[in-house]
Amino acid sequence: MNTPNDLKYAKSHEWVRFLDDTTALIGITDFAQNALGDLVFINLPEVGDQVVSGEVFTDVESVKAVSDIYSPVTGEIAEINEELLDQPALINEDPYAAWMVRVTNITDTEELLDASAYEAACAEEEG
Repeated sequence: MNTPNDLKYAKSHEWVRFLDDTTALIGITDFAQNALGDLVFINLPEVGDQVVSGEVFTDVESVKAVSDIYSPVTGEIAEINEELLDQPALINEDPYAAWMVRVTNITDTEELLDASAYEAACAEEEG
């Protein structure tokens, strides 16, 4: 499992790459994309939408099922990665390059984990 040390993580398997104190890119982790299997569709939110930490902000469809994606922070969608609309499999190829959204005015970051804490949470989840 690939877990870069420069990112923050949510227990719900999303990563956060802070660009500054209040702006970040968000995507799903290697653990998540591996569990989901081949992604065939992504439903991204609209620019200007509000996201709330711990609440669903989008979903992805894989060959296995449709899965909700939870926001790891509270903020406002400033940009979506439109490339994923045509090529959701980019997430499977490199989940840390294939960000889903850029969020600004971020708050509610207290629940985010560092890489080692996230890996421990994944190991616990796997049993």
